Amino acid sequence: MRRLVSRKKALTLVKELDAFPKVPESYVETTATGGTVSLIAFTVMALLAFLEFFVYRDTWMHYEYEVDKDFSSKLRINIDITVAMRCQFVGADVLDLAETMVASDGLHYEPVTFDLSPQQRLWHRTLLMIQDRLREEHSLQDVIFKTVLKGSPTALPPREDSPSQSPAACRIHGHLYVNKVAGNFHITVGKAIPHPRGHAHLAALVSHDTYNFSHRIDHLSFGEEIPGIINPLDGTEKVCTDHNQMFQYFITIVPTKLNTYQISADTNQYSVTERERVINHAVGSHGVSGIFMKYDISSLMVKVTEQHMPLWRFLVRLCGIIGGIFSTTGMIHGMVGFLVDVVCCRFQLGVYKPREASQHINENPPDRCGISS
Repeated sequence: MRRLVSRKKALTLVKELDAFPKVPESYVETTATGGTVSLIAFTVMALLAFLEFFVYRDTWMHYEYEVDKDFSSKLRINIDITVAMRCQFVGADVLDLAETMVASDGLHYEPVTFDLSPQQRLWHRTLLMIQDRLREEHSLQDVIFKTVLKGSPTALPPREDSPSQSPAACRIHGHLYVNKVAGNFHITVGKAIPHPRGHAHLAALVSHDTYNFSHRIDHLSFGEEIPGIINPLDGTEKVCTDHNQMFQYFITIVPTKLNTYQISADTNQYSVTERERVINHAVGSHGVSGIFMKYDISSLMVKVTEQHMPLWRFLVRLCGIIGGIFSTTGMIHGMVGFLVDVVCCRFQLGVYKPREASQHINENPPDRCGISS
């Protein structure tokens, strides 16, 4: 008997020393509402965790600004422009702010037809549509940065047919290296010749009736040429309304360091303002017919870096989703159960009747919902 008593005392002591509290029986009771709430909670958790995984996979572009301290290197200008004049009548060159004429040996003059073929015209319309969307939705530039080298090339595709007429236009394409100072790249009548006080063009032998500076800019960029990047002037097409007409493009260049998971390059972005007018000295509109691109370089440099959500943040967000749904569903289930009990068993509050009715209540025990028989 003593052993039995001692054993019961030992078991009681062990239960009291148990560090892990026992779950009440009401918590593990199987109910239809509890199963439904658990099913809904696990479904919502799985859906949100699945969507959170896509958020974790996504990247974004981070922009930083700093002073550009590199003034000794050269600036590369990439050009692909078609002018509606014969190659022997036009010349292209660069004159920087210091009145220094840059050699244009890197440019090539190719006789072509100004009109595009059907396939080329379709490509050109698509490019113009993309340019319109970029002007309206500036955030699309992030998509272009992230998908660089993945899309189709942005260069004008070759002709799929042979032109029926002889080439009457000139395609000027290639690249130049200039000093990192403001300058003026221009295409005008006559070939450029060096001059002690600057430069000049041999335009005296070209008739004014042949002037036609209708042009199409297939590509114009500054710095390292990156496939897939669409520049503001790509696809620009201008048609002259008069023989003596000037087209001006005022360009502001912003040095850019691009670091993505696909490429790392030093390039440049630019913004442009366009202006065109007819040269008529009789009404005071002076100037020289041609295409003039006046560029200036910003002193600020933009660093564009593609960033990714760290793994620890993804795990914290995932734990927050799971814990938050558990807590929320538990509170909602408890609140709904309480309201159901109040609505279905509203007469249970009668237990707080006066003492005179207590004896009657004891003689007639309440049923499950607290209603006396």
